[in-house]
Amino acid sequence: MSDHATLAAELLKGHRESIDRLDAILVYTLGERFKHTQAVGKLKAEHALPPSDPAREDAQIARLTELANRADLDPDFAKKFLNFIIQEVIQHHKQHQS
Repeated sequence: MSDHATLAAELLKGHRESIDRLDAILVYTLGERFKHTQAVGKLKAEHALPPSDPAREDAQIARLTELANRADLDPDFAKKFLNFIIQEVIQHHKQHQS
């Protein structure tokens, strides 16, 4: 292998190791987030509150859009990601209300 190919392979390995660490952080972070949203779902069920809160969801999407812009992340992707998570949370909250 040439020196350039060796260097490229080393750089690729380093990037992949960073991606693997970040994926682990994302998974554990989502796990922690869902622990809190499950607690919220139980509280909502105990107090007969609706499973969704459109005003909060709108505020969170606006906040996430701003964070995405600051992080140089596509805000449309960030919105889709948050909307996906919100829908999962609402489904969990509905299950608690049954």
